[in-house]
Amino acid sequence: MMTQTDLDLKLEAYQYDLPQELIATRPIPGRDGSRLLVYDENTDSITHARFSDLAEFLPSHSTMIFNATKVFPCRIIAHKKTGGLVEVFFLSKDGVDEVYPVLLKSSGKKQIGLELLLPANLSGQIVTINGDGTFGLKISGAVSSMLEQFGKIPIPPYIRGGESDEQDKSDYQTIYAKEVGSVAAPTAGLHFTDNVFKQLEQKSIATAQVILHVGMGTFAPVKSENILEHKMHKERFCVSSKDIELINKAKKRIAVGTTSLRALESGWQQDQFALSGEAWHETDIFLHPGKSVASIDAMVTNFHLPGSSLIMLVAALIGREKTLELYRQAVKERYRFFSYGDAMLILRKDRV
Repeated sequence: MMTQTDLDLKLEAYQYDLPQELIATRPIPGRDGSRLLVYDENTDSITHARFSDLAEFLPSHSTMIFNATKVFPCRIIAHKKTGGLVEVFFLSKDGVDEVYPVLLKSSGKKQIGLELLLPANLSGQIVTINGDGTFGLKISGAVSSMLEQFGKIPIPPYIRGGESDEQDKSDYQTIYAKEVGSVAAPTAGLHFTDNVFKQLEQKSIATAQVILHVGMGTFAPVKSENILEHKMHKERFCVSSKDIELINKAKKRIAVGTTSLRALESGWQQDQFALSGEAWHETDIFLHPGKSVASIDAMVTNFHLPGSSLIMLVAALIGREKTLELYRQAVKERYRFFSYGDAMLILRKDRV
């Protein structure tokens, strides 16, 4: 476990300078042509490579764990009866008693009883206002097909102002995504191609999957000056019994992305994943320096926003100072940052 200092608990200690031009607005064509910064904690060394070379740096007979969630087009434009525009951001494709959790963005008051005119001749009415800034919108009719036809992929606001297009429907999705339910992509997985998977297989590297539906918490900035006061939103996850067996018998485990790691750590007890298979569980786990991370030996991740819970998660693995050192090196070497940017492979110290 990384030791925790007073500075590790301060939000300001997770900031770094990033030139605007290093924020990637589109992925590299071909996906695996992105760059890969490899940090080996055993030798405290940095190697600059391409993602297509990933298998070369991984131990044979290890197991990679992927988050196979699929992003759904959850942003639509609705109208008030007065004609005003309202952006509706669906946080789940599933409603309970026809009530869907949503975020609403508009001018004017958003009060219970307000009616919204939705695409596909559907209408909705605000029935609950929640303390976390979300709303309950009651809608009768085929919401899923409405979202598929009229919804936009929810790219983050730091990419082209959050305005997605048709290209993002394929770009902002991993090639192995299978279970619809996320409002954000597990972006470390965007670099994987059939060719990369072929190379992993040739090196006898197994693959396992978790499903963690990425929720609104991925967009929520850490605002508390003391990071221990930050509250993570709950997210749902599930791991099949078959995948639990693969994970538990693995000699080395490599998490692909922060969401895969959060699912693993949420179920990790006494050196194994101990939650029941097939069942859905909830997690609000917050990983940062001072929190033990016992489930993995390595991780593939992208470069994250300053002051975000995700950069704090990386710091839980290798320490805050080393994390910021690697980020400064990535800036110096002109790596591309955030969801559509380049990747980093962290090889942790060998554990007995």
